[in-house]
Amino acid sequence: MMGRVQRRRNPPDKQERRLARRLRRGDPDVVADLYAQYGSASYGVLLRTLRDRDDADDVQQQVFAEVWRRAAQYDPERAGLLTWILTIARSRAIDHLRRRVPEPVSSDEMIRLSGDGDTPPETDLALDRWRAAELLAVLPDHERELLRLRFYEELSQTEIAARLDLPLGTVKARMVRALRKLRAHIDEGEVVS
Repeated sequence: MMGRVQRRRNPPDKQERRLARRLRRGDPDVVADLYAQYGSASYGVLLRTLRDRDDADDVQQQVFAEVWRRAAQYDPERAGLLTWILTIARSRAIDHLRRRVPEPVSSDEMIRLSGDGDTPPETDLALDRWRAAELLAVLPDHERELLRLRFYEELSQTEIAARLDLPLGTVKARMVRALRKLRAHIDEGEVVS
């Protein structure tokens, strides 16, 4: 049935009810207590997803900042605090993975590292990404950012305009200009500015 709210299966225990009340009241000390109670579980999810401790540390901070900001949205009838926090952690981890940009290694170095002979499709894809990163490096920052948002984060031009607080026409014009510069660079084999 559409629109029906899924009810949680197990009722919250006393400690969870107390934490939920404090969270909804805006108790500034509750975040530390939530972290003490649920931090290791959320960190485990982040570490398994991101496979990097520094990234997991950074995203963990984002998770608990979001828990604080979204306190009014928590509905104890739908999910327990742990489930809610883990859902936020998973979403932020996925966002982080989508934003990852390849390390700045030249495509020549990638070819050298991959060895001679035929390359598997995964290597070809990686090489294409490195070449794209090299090409983007010739663009001014504001144009490079537009293309990164469009092609790496897969945002629409309207979403990019909203995120960067720019008129849609400006976003479209800059993207066209950036793509023309890239085309000229590819065709001529020289850096354009």
